[in-house]
Amino acid sequence: MAIREILTVPDPRLKDVSKPVEGGVSDDIRALMDDMLETMYDAPGIGLAAIQIGVPLRVIVMDLARDGEEPDPRYFVNPEILETIEETSPYEEGCLSVPDVFDEIERPRRCRIRYLNYEGDEIEEWAEGLYAVCIQHEMDHLEGTLFIDYLSRLKRQRAVDKVRKARRQKARDHAA
Repeated sequence: MAIREILTVPDPRLKDVSKPVEGGVSDDIRALMDDMLETMYDAPGIGLAAIQIGVPLRVIVMDLARDGEEPDPRYFVNPEILETIEETSPYEEGCLSVPDVFDEIERPRRCRIRYLNYEGDEIEEWAEGLYAVCIQHEMDHLEGTLFIDYLSRLKRQRAVDKVRKARRQKARDHAA
């Protein structure tokens, strides 16, 4: 397993639409998911899409366990949302690709999803609460959409500027 670099805005690769994984869940895909999980834990975060480490495949990892709880990693290959309910709820979201930026986003409270798990088994289930928010957020990444794309143009630009400024400061600190 290896920790990979997480792409941050405005990297254009984050806008790429990810391709389906062909041929099921192979050892290579499992190795990718292992790296993604280690990268996500190191960041730290609760979800990561493969495109966020520069791999344009429809793969997501997630762990919604809270501090002090036993880790509960989940793996999603070729996930799809089959249906959502009309009722929405707001949730303050953040993103490893937009570090230190948080804003409230409205999403459907429940959604029915289908995906292949780590072993390659097809799973179909309802997601609700934080699970529904996180899976929708990560699946947006697979379509080249970031949570800041739901914000006003001004808020979105401020978020990108904040990330750029932090990156420049980090580079200056590193050079000193």
